[in-house]
Amino acid sequence: MVQTSLVRPSNPFQPPTFVSIESERRHRQERLAAAFRIFARLGFAQGLAGHITARDPELSDHFWVNPFGIHFSRIRVSDLILVNSEGQVVQGEGKVSQAAFAIHSQIHKARPDVIAAVHAHSFYGKTWSSLGRLLDPITQDSCAFYQDHALFDDFTGIVLETSEGKRIAQALGDRKAAILRNHGILTVGHSVDEAAWWYIRLEDTAKAQLLAEAVGKPVLIDHDIALKIQQRGGTHQAGWGGFQYLWDEITHDKPDLLD
Repeated sequence: MVQTSLVRPSNPFQPPTFVSIESERRHRQERLAAAFRIFARLGFAQGLAGHITARDPELSDHFWVNPFGIHFSRIRVSDLILVNSEGQVVQGEGKVSQAAFAIHSQIHKARPDVIAAVHAHSFYGKTWSSLGRLLDPITQDSCAFYQDHALFDDFTGIVLETSEGKRIAQALGDRKAAILRNHGILTVGHSVDEAAWWYIRLEDTAKAQLLAEAVGKPVLIDHDIALKIQQRGGTHQAGWGGFQYLWDEITHDKPDLLD
């Protein structure tokens, strides 16, 4: 197993820095494989749907992604494939999902700051998406997305063309997440860790609001308070930090993902 070579800051709760492109690439691959295993554990694997991508640190118009047809629970670092800007697999074995390329290629192209993008068909996210609404600030956790998620309100069926991916990227804008009407949810981040954590939080936020509205009318958190929480708990560092205990758990339980 290749070990990631990092130069860690004095504060262990800060994202790492790297001594080489190779070590940074390996780090992104490890976090990507771990995210798939975590998603499988959380029940986010839905048939052939779902993809997480990580931009390559050297070939910035290429991204690493899960090969089409392999269950999230089985993915290892060595299974990941590298896809170029034309949708061709240039490293690794397997095929790239047409939907994955159509959506993620356009998000990575439109957002140079985005290292990772996540989309799946998890139950509560896709259920909430059918309402064609943004989520409200009804809990402290939901405030991470306050004024920082978008609605893509133009469902036309299965995303197979990059033109649709481009429109999704335009709707996302500079935000961390999007509700894809009648489809599901999508998140992005400055690290794989952050993007995966925001997806988990967004799914949980959708679940909370669906359950709350099923029994009554939720009380909204005041604008100033919600914004203050968002500015503290919705940062890139907060997203990265939220993922770390999941990383510790999954690598302890499933160390083969690093193979």
